Amino acid sequence: MEGQIRRNEILAHLQVADKPVSASRLAKKYGVSRQIIVGDVALLRAGGADIQATARGYQLAQTLSGFVGKIVCQHDAAMTRQELLMIVAGGGEIIDVIVEHPLYGELVGGLHIQTPTEVADFVTAYEKSQASLLSALTEGIHMHTIRCQDQTTFENIKTALAEAGILYQNN
Repeated sequence: MEGQIRRNEILAHLQVADKPVSASRLAKKYGVSRQIIVGDVALLRAGGADIQATARGYQLAQTLSGFVGKIVCQHDAAMTRQELLMIVAGGGEIIDVIVEHPLYGELVGGLHIQTPTEVADFVTAYEKSQASLLSALTEGIHMHTIRCQDQTTFENIKTALAEAGILYQNN
């Protein structure tokens, strides 16, 4: 299959997908390597497609509705599951994780986690990968962009995280 045709089909696939699609799954579907798909997505992005890479795969960017805010947290890797579960249980979607790197500036990892099952999947993938969390670069300090139905829900999440000792507070 010609590259441009494959890229058009990848974009069409992402437009109808109801959840992120992994590069490995796309590679299998089109009979190419995962790296070819990564390159295809890079070319689609360069052409203007707003494709996000999440921990679970690629998805088209979505218009965020509701209240969107940022929180700053600090904890070790062992508390990651608790933090994420508290946010989704409180009615929030974790859009991303952000750390400030001394060389590269702001590093952003797309998460788009909305349910306890997605939290479990993320934590399992992290444990299996033997990779480091972005927060390991910053002594556990990191930000999350969170989407909620309203600001009250957001403030309730912040309160719960503060009570658990997860919300960063520079005292």
